[in-house]
Amino acid sequence: MKKLVVFTGAGISAESGIRTFRDMGGLWEEYDVMEVASYEGWENNMELVLKFYNERRKQLLESKPNQGHIGLVELEKYFDVEIITQNVDNLHEKAGSARVLHLHGELMKVRSTVDPSLVYELKDWELKLGDKCEKGSQLRPHIVWFGEAVPEMMNAVRITQTADIFVVVGSSLNVYPAASLLDYPPKFAPVFVVDPNEITGNIYRKVEFIKEKASVGISMLARILKEKYL
Repeated sequence: MKKLVVFTGAGISAESGIRTFRDMGGLWEEYDVMEVASYEGWENNMELVLKFYNERRKQLLESKPNQGHIGLVELEKYFDVEIITQNVDNLHEKAGSARVLHLHGELMKVRSTVDPSLVYELKDWELKLGDKCEKGSQLRPHIVWFGEAVPEMMNAVRITQTADIFVVVGSSLNVYPAASLLDYPPKFAPVFVVDPNEITGNIYRKVEFIKEKASVGISMLARILKEKYL
């Protein structure tokens, strides 16, 4: 069974109603990203940051996986699928994907501000000022903010290096270091990009583009992969 590594971005979740930062009408038009997605913003106004992520969780709890997420689960019947995602939602898991690595954290988890190893599952959407870890410090969203290290990056590189086939879905390939994963599939591995938009990131290898949204493009991708590699 061939190893299929799939790297997903905001575009796959947008079809489930998850608002992105970058798209027209996106969150950047409502919020200064540095106020809600940086440690400096957290120190300056914890209540605003908590409110922002509480809103995101409420939205997530009302959202369902779309045909893009479900199509990736279907591919597990034919390929050894591993997903690396920039997304902090849990829609891949809700759809039933067996192996998902979250590069930028997880919205339904929170962690200690003094000990990053203390991570907790949230059962509901709300994290409040005064909610503390077992060491007595305020809990914060379990999210990699701008300016912070990406702890899972080396694991993502390791997974990508094992790919027989590498697929990018719904990413502009503009956010680093995540976008640099395109440099790591083996030279023999074919690369596919599923996205309706022009990719503005730098691409230095041969890529087959499927210019469709994820729900349509992954179905098209599945047909191509079955014809070529089964």
